[in-house]
Amino acid sequence: MEKGVKLLKTWSSPFGIRIVWALKVKGVQFEPIDEDLINKSPPLLLYNPVHKKIPVLVHDGKPVAESLVILEYIEETWKQNPLFPEDPLERAAARFWAKFGDDKVMPSIWEAFIKGREEEECAFAPAFENLKFLEEELKGKQFFGGERIGIVDIAFGWLANLVPVFEEIHAAKMIDEERFPLLHAWMQEFSKAPVIADCWPPHEKLVSKFRAIRDQSLLAAAPHA
Repeated sequence: MEKGVKLLKTWSSPFGIRIVWALKVKGVQFEPIDEDLINKSPPLLLYNPVHKKIPVLVHDGKPVAESLVILEYIEETWKQNPLFPEDPLERAAARFWAKFGDDKVMPSIWEAFIKGREEEECAFAPAFENLKFLEEELKGKQFFGGERIGIVDIAFGWLANLVPVFEEIHAAKMIDEERFPLLHAWMQEFSKAPVIADCWPPHEKLVSKFRAIRDQSLLAAAPHA
């Protein structure tokens, strides 16, 4: 095991699993520590006293928080199997897309997921608009990183992880071959890559968790007599 590498995460967090993927791609061994965010552990409060959130990468006793920051730290610390492009302009573009995913794509998909049937069409529109940008970015490429998995693929990996879960719960397609053929194909290619496939959280367990979250959200939003 790489000396002093620990990852504080939860089993279902898309932010934590992207760090797992990055470390696996790099071939870095680490100790995974699953946190209970209801009863946060003393190490989590010690290593991330500002936000008290996961993931936190601990390397030789020194913490790094926030998933996109952690990904950059991993890239700079372990040079093998680069995640970022070598070209400075392409590196800047990769940072842009990764941030776009967290700032725009993820919130819009989450908003669509938690809405009821009567709000479905309006709720899905912003998500579809954001996904169109990703479809365009994939033209002529197998992965966002080109012919191999790169930082943007890692950052957007949660799409391949959670969208099928959301689709099953919502009984509605969000990313299919007709609307987003390139993105749909990317999800299949990304999912079956050995370093990725070995790290998937259990699908049924995810469905159960997120179904409960959606039901709770719908109940909270329902008008009261």
